[in-house]
Amino acid sequence: MDLIVRVIQKHEYEPWIMKRHYARRMPSVSQAYGAYIDKVMMGIVTFGTPASRNLCIGVCGENYADKVWELNRLCVDDNAPFPTSMFLSRALSRLTHLFTNGQCIPNGRVIVSYADTAQGHIGKIYQATNWIYTGCTKERTDIYAGDGKHSRHYDKNIDYSQRQHRSAKHRYVYFVGDRRWIKKAKSALNYNSETYPKGDTKRYDASATIATQDLLF
Repeated sequence: MDLIVRVIQKHEYEPWIMKRHYARRMPSVSQAYGAYIDKVMMGIVTFGTPASRNLCIGVCGENYADKVWELNRLCVDDNAPFPTSMFLSRALSRLTHLFTNGQCIPNGRVIVSYADTAQGHIGKIYQATNWIYTGCTKERTDIYAGDGKHSRHYDKNIDYSQRQHRSAKHRYVYFVGDRRWIKKAKSALNYNSETYPKGDTKRYDASATIATQDLLF
């Protein structure tokens, strides 16, 4: 098995997000990677700026707010012959390289991601790739913005009384960059590191048919 992980573009990851990922909603994407076996894409992972500025500030403070990215979509074919942790690990290595080879100054990113309890997830993929677990968010309600939209994108004409439930989510944090940058950023982390949650995790159906996407050499 020869797993290839490479940078992909919107036309490559969008079908996976809209047809295979349970959220069925496009997030902000700054960097994306695809997993290929025998030149056929079998998974995607995307990183981008979180929808909430307060979230960015909350992780490591105002000084690091512009360095916060969210791992906002991860989707792997049900029949993929490799563990998802292998794909994510290689994608994170590619991301680390991006911020340590002189392309980005100052180096580094703070990556945050969430495991949705409503989907039966506890974040085992993040545990397998050595993320820092920082606890579980509280359930809440916010403005209903319409199907497929985040609450910050609500239409001003929508009745403010319409609310939608937001489930509790396990929060994980990961740092990429050179060692000096990571050490400094970690010292600014506003959350305590906690013991990984235990239990079974539920896989959602990622078998929807999309057009074959081949890796061209």
